[in-house]
Amino acid sequence: MKSLNAYQRKRWLGLLLVIIVCMLGLSSPIQHFAAFPNEVRLFSGQLKQLDYGMPVHAQVTSDSQSLQINGSYNRSTSINLNKPVTIQSSHSGETTLKLKLFGKIPFKTVKVNVVPDLRVIPGGQTIGVKVKSAGIMVVGHHQVVSEKGTKVSPGETAKLQLGDLIVRINGTYVNEVYKVAKLAEEAGSANRPLHLTVKRGTRMFETKLLPVFDSEDRAWRLGLYIRDSAAGVGTLTFYAPDQGVYGALGHVITDMDTQTPIEVGEGQILQSNVTSINKSQNGEPGEKRAHFIKESKVLGNIERNTSFGIFGKMKELPAHSYNQQSIPVAFAEEVKEGPAQLLTVVNGQKVERFNVEVVHVTRQQSPATKGMVIKITDRRLLEQTGGIVQGMSGSPIIQDGKLIGAVTHVFVNDPTSGYGCFIEWMLQDAGVLLKPASLNLKAA
Repeated sequence: MKSLNAYQRKRWLGLLLVIIVCMLGLSSPIQHFAAFPNEVRLFSGQLKQLDYGMPVHAQVTSDSQSLQINGSYNRSTSINLNKPVTIQSSHSGETTLKLKLFGKIPFKTVKVNVVPDLRVIPGGQTIGVKVKSAGIMVVGHHQVVSEKGTKVSPGETAKLQLGDLIVRINGTYVNEVYKVAKLAEEAGSANRPLHLTVKRGTRMFETKLLPVFDSEDRAWRLGLYIRDSAAGVGTLTFYAPDQGVYGALGHVITDMDTQTPIEVGEGQILQSNVTSINKSQNGEPGEKRAHFIKESKVLGNIERNTSFGIFGKMKELPAHSYNQQSIPVAFAEEVKEGPAQLLTVVNGQKVERFNVEVVHVTRQQSPATKGMVIKITDRRLLEQTGGIVQGMSGSPIIQDGKLIGAVTHVFVNDPTSGYGCFIEWMLQDAGVLLKPASLNLKAA
């Protein structure tokens, strides 16, 4: 009987300990302790506030006198962690902060990474996009009827797949479809195969393709559907005047048939004019109807097509900006749930501002798409478009006066909502914001 009572007491004691641990884990101070960062990032001149609500005092020691802590340049400062702690630096570089509770107990070492101040001009303009691929894209196979009456696809025989990029033919770089027909005729007439250099993903390989004479249209054929370019409309996200570069779209350009990313050989962005809107409905996203302005000025070139959009050089700010003043940008960790604004065009070339809500933020330590979920709350925009429409991709999102990201995708079953990417990842791909050293090491 005594042993049973002792067993029950142990069970109750164990249960009590579990409850205490859970309560401590859920308590605000403990949660803030766990959330205390290992690294703080800020732009030079930016004032950053950390609020962790921990009812303790600490001594913070900096290895640099260029860093202000609560307005003080002293290398050693006493702080109250129950009140907001402000950090500011006018010089870029890395600094280490060491926190000791009550001035004696080592608590945390925080790396402060100060990067040069960066301001960009938000876009919102609808742009026309013309892309020339870095080779000949294979977008399909077809059967050729030979003079013997048999059906064959030389392209399939050569093991070519949809999405492959033919980079060289007989050792010569080629990225124009019209040149392929002549090469096919010459090789077929001489009964010799074409030597192809093909890129599939990141892998390069060689193959041979012997053209077949099509008895129906009396021409030499490869048994392939091929393409060398693509065109469409999207939205400019930002222009960085100090670097002379831009970013747009917020997502990769893919071939419409193979859905594989287009490797850009060359390209241009041009002025575009929105003529009408096909409104979004549940289950059916709408789209902007726009056309390239005849003889419009080329706004910039296209040098890269990445998961976060297209990037290149731009010499000057395009016309019809909502505001020509540059604004600061936000790191991914600064984006929060709450109200924000969207810049986009719904008629002609006029950039307008609309209200949205950031309803969810994904904490990302490294580049990834779908960083946030936004919801259109502006009644005027909902009446005109039904929500997010195709062609709106790249529309800049602004929160608390900072550029935080760009629209990327619409939810098919709820077009009032969609995904956005963090502007930080776009700025990295544009080459105007360096990747943290930790990311470079991870990628290697």
